[in-house]
Amino acid sequence: MPHRRPPIEPQARVIARTRHLRAQLEAFFLGLLLITLGALPALAQEKVIKSHGYSYFGDLKYPADFLHFDYVNPDAPKGGEIVLYSLGTFDSLNPYTRKGRASGTLIWSTYESLLGDGPADAYGENYGLLAESLEYDEGKTWVIFHMRPEARFSDGTPVTAHDVVFSHNLFLEQGLPSYAIAVKKRVLSAEALDDHTVKFTFAEGISRRSLVDQVGSTPVFSRKWYEETGARLDESRLTYPPGSGPYVLESFDISRRVVYKRNPDYWGWHLPINKGRHNFDEIRVEYFADDGAAFEAFKAGEYTVRQESDPKKWATSYDFPAAKRGEVKVVELPDGVPPSPTGFIFNLRRDKFADPRIREAIALAYNFEWTNASLQYGLFAQRNSFVQNAPHEAKDVPEGAERALLEALGDLVPDAVLNEPAVMAHTSKGERQTDRRNLRRAMKLLDEAGWAVGDDGMRRNAEGRVFTIDFPIPSSFPSTLSAAIEVFAKNLQRMGIDAQVNAIDPAQYTLLERDFDYDMIYDAYIPFLEAGTGLHQRYGSAEAAISLFNPAGLASPLVDKIIDTALESETSEEEQTALMALDRVLRYERFMVPTWYKDKHWLSYWDMYEHPDPLPPFDLGVLDFWWVNPEKAEALRASGALR
Repeated sequence: MPHRRPPIEPQARVIARTRHLRAQLEAFFLGLLLITLGALPALAQEKVIKSHGYSYFGDLKYPADFLHFDYVNPDAPKGGEIVLYSLGTFDSLNPYTRKGRASGTLIWSTYESLLGDGPADAYGENYGLLAESLEYDEGKTWVIFHMRPEARFSDGTPVTAHDVVFSHNLFLEQGLPSYAIAVKKRVLSAEALDDHTVKFTFAEGISRRSLVDQVGSTPVFSRKWYEETGARLDESRLTYPPGSGPYVLESFDISRRVVYKRNPDYWGWHLPINKGRHNFDEIRVEYFADDGAAFEAFKAGEYTVRQESDPKKWATSYDFPAAKRGEVKVVELPDGVPPSPTGFIFNLRRDKFADPRIREAIALAYNFEWTNASLQYGLFAQRNSFVQNAPHEAKDVPEGAERALLEALGDLVPDAVLNEPAVMAHTSKGERQTDRRNLRRAMKLLDEAGWAVGDDGMRRNAEGRVFTIDFPIPSSFPSTLSAAIEVFAKNLQRMGIDAQVNAIDPAQYTLLERDFDYDMIYDAYIPFLEAGTGLHQRYGSAEAAISLFNPAGLASPLVDKIIDTALESETSEEEQTALMALDRVLRYERFMVPTWYKDKHWLSYWDMYEHPDPLPPFDLGVLDFWWVNPEKAEALRASGALR
């Protein structure tokens, strides 16, 4: 508390001549000293960390005076264009709309956040972008960002702390409900201390994970634009608010193309985080109804970069004339990120999938060996884990620190998780589409679960209801992927299940996804290299009924507890142990039939692009840090190879 100032000059002389008053004065200062000393431990606990970037454990690869990320070419030339492709249609330019189908908007290059995207050679780190620095208490109960006063939106207006607070609240009021629910629990307030200083205060009694980086990574919109236009974040619209990023929307043609141009007046070209990046003058996205049409357009030079996902095309179709002449490069580049956990996903919101024996039986209908050999040219490996090939992939029977963690969770942990090897994808004989051994095993599991085969060969439960599976796919799916799903459905039909694959318009498919109106879909989750509260959105119970990031609707108290344990870890070793346990339990839940993966990028591009060598491990970076060789580009155009 503040104290009164000591008496002024006349009384000071009286005090000096009076022993009694001198003793009182000495006692006063002694008491003040003791109060101050007593407060020192509390003050020491209020340690404030100031930094140019953020990582949870405090270790940053790049110092405050770094000039550029190590993997970029800081002298990369600016200019030229890159043309990509997208499948399907769009009727909105708003990526956050909950209605209609949005274009493949380049959010990261048009809208910025206080912290920039993490570097591609270091995981779990972010460096200041709109913010030049940040400070937070050691307990991470609050964070203050000091913004760059030179930051501007593309319309020339300044980016301020008021825009940051507005954007934060906009996502809470009009964003995805699962996001808003999760953030409201963790972030108590957002406050503009002045035009360029913003403070976030966090809830007590929760994990400190995904607090600073959550608020620091939220896109910042122009409050002025939203207030003047009356636009909503969740509406479908063809207007595009100004962003502060290096690119701006140039033009669009509904369901045909979207064009972005590099903003020469972009405020942040001088920042070390941007050196050697954002090198193309123009980024264009061409839209096609299906992948066959898209591939023919690539061969004809209508777009310039194609990342292939279809193994049949990769194995058989890249011998067209331009590739043979060397005008198109066809390469396999390393991918250091665990493959996306992709597969056939059960909608656990449907009661018929509640019994794990049913999910195991249905999984046995998938024959990876036959599919890979007959449809995919042997180019894939079978995926087992949600973090395939990562150091924390669960294997064998849990032991050491992982076993201790699981044992500490008591009765939540099934005996099979604790004492049996991690669940692996089943093996099949590849000579035939159907593995009869697996078929017999699946039939027995379905019988045990109460779905018996009737005289007509169809499986029914005790109420006489036929076991049906509705499996929608977008009509834009590559033919090889569609064929693999059809084969899976035919094997299910041999088991007496009425499984139907329905190819529908991509826009209609998007609506089905949002409404969870499916029995099974082919979809993906996201691999986890570190703990974060986003794990609850993807795998947790609280928002399972509404989270678009959790297509299965997985809701497991054991999964929730392990995620909490990972979030509460105090060292990297504890974190990795908890994530290994999470991988083990997710596989035990059998909410996804794992399919296939590859550990390389299949990439083809017209030979006018160059990239750093070697590439960083965590990002291919075509749009980020590749560039155009102007001489090669001019030669291709002069020859008539490119349109």
